[in-house]
Amino acid sequence: MRFATIRQGDTLTGARVEDDRVVLVDADNAVDAFVRQGHLRDIGEVDAATAHYARVSPDPAHILCVGLNYRSHIEQLGRSTPRYPAFFAKFPSTLTGPRDRIVLPAVSDRIEGEVELAVIIGRPLHRATPTEAVAAIAGYTLANDLSLRDWQHRTTEALQGKVFDRSTPLGPVLVTPDEVDDAADLKLSFTVDGIPWQQGTTSDLLFPPAELIAYCSTFLTLQPGDVILTGTPGTTPEAASLLPGQTMTTSIEGIGSAINPTVCDPSPDTRPAWEERRRR
Repeated sequence: MRFATIRQGDTLTGARVEDDRVVLVDADNAVDAFVRQGHLRDIGEVDAATAHYARVSPDPAHILCVGLNYRSHIEQLGRSTPRYPAFFAKFPSTLTGPRDRIVLPAVSDRIEGEVELAVIIGRPLHRATPTEAVAAIAGYTLANDLSLRDWQHRTTEALQGKVFDRSTPLGPVLVTPDEVDDAADLKLSFTVDGIPWQQGTTSDLLFPPAELIAYCSTFLTLQPGDVILTGTPGTTPEAASLLPGQTMTTSIEGIGSAINPTVCDPSPDTRPAWEERRRR
């Protein structure tokens, strides 16, 4: 099955997606619709082509992201194979919808996109085995981990380059594991104005979703709606820094695409003040 979170004015509503139909249900969002399936009432219908898809999980308790989890990407960077997954966190304010505009912050000169398979948790989980972790997966969606590299590499901690407001599209749909063979071998791509900047397949993952979930559940209790971004493949020679006026298309086979135009930041550039403070 496929679920979505649909925005109607200021209201979010869960929905069941069936081909070109989006059936609204009496649920708050896609995760709520998944958890309550079989006990839902249909309350309307909208056209899939014109529906306003919001981020699949609107307010997750935890958003965990994995770095260096594709073998080809590790090889491309000349890194050694990690023994354990390397995590960083995002916040709900970092997420945005799969059709929303992406404001490119004026404080950065090096902004890059990263296609990622995202796993959505469907039940509480603590210190789980990989088998228990599989059973806790509500489904899969896609994300773009927009990264401000100049901020990311200011220090040894990547956080500040990964959590700018509304910089991570999530969606359009939550697809249950049976629909995509547990995401074992799905093609991923990230294109800008139709030019491929990233390509890969989930069969190249070093740590698959169930292992990541079990590992995370060792140090925190995962909750329904939590999101785990599983890493990104390597880049093509065409990849560059994003510019305003471009269109990002983030796609995963069997799930769909997030299509996000980039726009200028209307806020003033605060770098001069920060650089003056740094010099002092």
